[in-house]
Amino acid sequence: MHTVYLGLGTNLGDRRRNIEDAVRLLGERVGTVVRLSGLHETAPWGFSSANMFVNAAVCVDTRLTPRGVLEATQAIERDMGRTVKSVDGQYHDRLIDIDILLYDDLHIDEPDLKIPHPLMHEREFVMLPLGEILDVE
Repeated sequence: MHTVYLGLGTNLGDRRRNIEDAVRLLGERVGTVVRLSGLHETAPWGFSSANMFVNAAVCVDTRLTPRGVLEATQAIERDMGRTVKSVDGQYHDRLIDIDILLYDDLHIDEPDLKIPHPLMHEREFVMLPLGEILDVE
């Protein structure tokens, strides 16, 4: 069994419901959700929007590989209605965004998969909810 920490964000529609739906789908498709942070309302980061974000973090026990987690989370985003992915730092409003933050103690640097998430330390909207659930022993 592996431990993966995921960051969730949404700024369109019923934001709290979007987070709840994403957490439910993560439990169905990725593994057992063992911890969920509180929900945090934050301003958009990296782009301008009138829509505030709701962000959270989850810890999931999974049997999936890192690539399997990536594929599952991207499928959840698509199934929830996300049609535009951020490319080359061009961010957009989104129904749901699911980022892999940490996976066990692995370090992966592939073009489409980077673990730990390379920008998480720059983002308070990631670090605050992650800090709530991070298993520090």
